[in-house]
Amino acid sequence: MEGFVFSSVTFGRTVFEPALFCAPLSGLTHCSFRRLSAEFGGCGAYFTEMLAGRQILTEDLHRSPYLRRSPAEKRVIYQLMVQETDQLERIVGRLSEIRPDGLDINLACHAPAIRYVHAGSSLFNNTAGLTHVLKTVRRSWSGLFTVKIRLGNDTPGYEERFAERLRLFEECGVDALTLHPRFFKDKHSRSARHDRFAWAVAMTRLPIIANGDILGADTIRGNPAAFESVKGIMVGRMAVARPWLFAAWDHHVSVDLRETWLRLHDYIATDFTATDALKRIKLFTKYFARNFQFGHTFNTAVNGAHTLEAVRERACLFLDNAPTLVAEPWLMGL
Repeated sequence: MEGFVFSSVTFGRTVFEPALFCAPLSGLTHCSFRRLSAEFGGCGAYFTEMLAGRQILTEDLHRSPYLRRSPAEKRVIYQLMVQETDQLERIVGRLSEIRPDGLDINLACHAPAIRYVHAGSSLFNNTAGLTHVLKTVRRSWSGLFTVKIRLGNDTPGYEERFAERLRLFEECGVDALTLHPRFFKDKHSRSARHDRFAWAVAMTRLPIIANGDILGADTIRGNPAAFESVKGIMVGRMAVARPWLFAAWDHHVSVDLRETWLRLHDYIATDFTATDALKRIKLFTKYFARNFQFGHTFNTAVNGAHTLEAVRERACLFLDNAPTLVAEPWLMGL
């Protein structure tokens, strides 16, 4: 950490400059959003939204909006949702063709649909299955290999179970991990436990990226001791609300919010089918609207539109009237 700016970090043989990462968020950190954010600059690497491993076997590697990346993106790490029974070698082999800058296994998601297929948090809790997945991916992939985790289940003995997982990651050849210091069942109404970063770092030789309730450089400045042992910083929800966040990490950046929303609208409309594009524009607007004092009216208007043209028209009606900005978006409920 250098002046609260994480200037660089090396994981495996890969250098990330700066050591700032955009978190994987379902339906949000797709190719269109990553392109927009990357055009502002300042992010060391982007994580894709969580990708179903089995689907990769049938996707067009170069045309799929789930797999495609733009020239503006410096580095992209592909995050996978996989099961023990997946054809892991084939999945990794296909992804290798598009030369990702790293592969990441999601072991943090606790959504019922993910647990139902024994992925995410369910895989984290399955020692035999997790060992198989980690060893198979490591054997099939020589590049950067990371995992994203939480603290586990909030039950007696979680500390030892967490330490066991860290040892397993080391033994299976994981290069680095991202820690979101909440338990699986915690919601965003419960603050992330930033004091757990130093605790986790002390138990492993693996470098740790800090994630969870990080709103920008001010979060680090406000509690430097909590972050001094981690090697990188990952931001999710605030990076979506403010796609220029990484560019503005250590200095002011002037942004035209109207142009920013319209640019992403056009990128999404180009990259996705009309139906999928409409969903993604509405979801992004839910976050972006938090930049405005009366952003709820913006979000409601966009959410009620049924075509891309109507979405654009309603957005312009709001954005053309110089809406009042807030000092910092309030992310509660997102």
